[in-house]
Amino acid sequence: MVQCVLLQSSTKSSAIMQEVRSRKTTTIRRGFAAETSAAEEEVNGRGIVDEKVLRGSDLVDGGEAMEPWWQMALQVFFPYIVAGLGMVGAGAVLNIVKQWKVFVDVSEIVILVPALLGLKGNLEMTLASRLSTQVNLGNLDVSSEQLSIAGGNLALTQVQAVVVGFLSSLFAILLSWIPRRKSDFRHGILLITSSILTASLASLILGSLVIGVVMISRRCRVNPDNIATPIAGSLGDLTTILILAAISSALSNNLESSDQLLLPPLLLFLVLVVVPIWCYVAHNNKYTRDVLYSGWMPVIGAMVISSFGGLILDHTISSFEGIAMFQPVINGIGGNLVAIQASRLSTALHRASTPGTIPTDFVHGCPQPCSSIFGSTTGARSGRVLLALVVPGQLIFTVAICWLHRDEWTASFCFVVAYLVAALTQVALLLHLANWMVHWLWGRGSDPDNSAIPYLTAIGDLLGAILLAFAFYVST
Repeated sequence: MVQCVLLQSSTKSSAIMQEVRSRKTTTIRRGFAAETSAAEEEVNGRGIVDEKVLRGSDLVDGGEAMEPWWQMALQVFFPYIVAGLGMVGAGAVLNIVKQWKVFVDVSEIVILVPALLGLKGNLEMTLASRLSTQVNLGNLDVSSEQLSIAGGNLALTQVQAVVVGFLSSLFAILLSWIPRRKSDFRHGILLITSSILTASLASLILGSLVIGVVMISRRCRVNPDNIATPIAGSLGDLTTILILAAISSALSNNLESSDQLLLPPLLLFLVLVVVPIWCYVAHNNKYTRDVLYSGWMPVIGAMVISSFGGLILDHTISSFEGIAMFQPVINGIGGNLVAIQASRLSTALHRASTPGTIPTDFVHGCPQPCSSIFGSTTGARSGRVLLALVVPGQLIFTVAICWLHRDEWTASFCFVVAYLVAALTQVALLLHLANWMVHWLWGRGSDPDNSAIPYLTAIGDLLGAILLAFAFYVST
């Protein structure tokens, strides 16, 4: 009988040891061997492994158990500041181009701005989140897989950019037509062509940048969840506004002469003729095939939400001097920070379970508002770190904006206080919403990498437009 008990204990211990070694091998593939190298030592004399050793969510908890808060703060801070300064530049450019003839004559272009800037949340930040998850799962360790993942995702973002650019222009035309009950054919052609070309070119440039950043961060053993999305936003707004201003201005000059009416349709044809090729590449790629067919609702829904933010900007840009300078900053910073949080939560869920199953120690249902930041739920620590970056970052960006426009605009103390409150409120609401939405989507079987970030950044654009207008209203 004693031999039987010993035999059963030995068998159970061997099975558990085998499971621990399997987890260790998987973790090594993901680049985190150090954290589980001591797991085998936690098997006690009875052959029982501590439950916490085998719980995937506790091994990562949004990346937090293996990553001290200060390390995350250091990794996030520099890209965050660079991204913010890029958005300051975007605001400065928008403040200049809003006085251009094409922006004055075709006011619908202003409605396009948040929707097109939101593409970095709809496409590039979603791409960064997908690639970061693939890195943390070890799928980018093979060179052939790197090329397949990069090529498939670039093709996918091109398809999405063309479709969203077209729908954004139609929605802008509709929002402009409703109060006026009239529209101009040439303005419509200009909007559609400018929107599609801007979306396609910006997506190609920023998508290539995101892929390069993720690959470099992998080689440097830096968590791409912390840096890929801020860097995607660092040049995203500035690049998009510059492309939109250049293309719309050039097309407006051409449309003024009757012999140049064929140029916009010709440019549209050149862009649309390659869309089937992008569709073919994305369809035949195992990493993007599902997203090609199921990833449209978040992207289109986010576009609609961002367009309402553009409508608010269109009505306030002439009422409050300086609002154009802050619009890309408050929207972009809120979107960047919530995208980091959503990407980390998604990575933690990917490590711990499969879509449709939420581990017991993760968030179930709608969490309490304070628990998403000050509680002990998954991602609460990273939420506190991200929220703590808001005030110092926005102060730096406000000083930069005031210095760039020192001859034409000065921020009052009342405005600075109102603006900081608005920024803190926006980010706090977004972090809480991310904590609920990522887990809710995962529980429904959806991949948050493809679904959560578009909605969150779009809601951030809408909240940013409302809260920024309120800050200007209160301070004046």
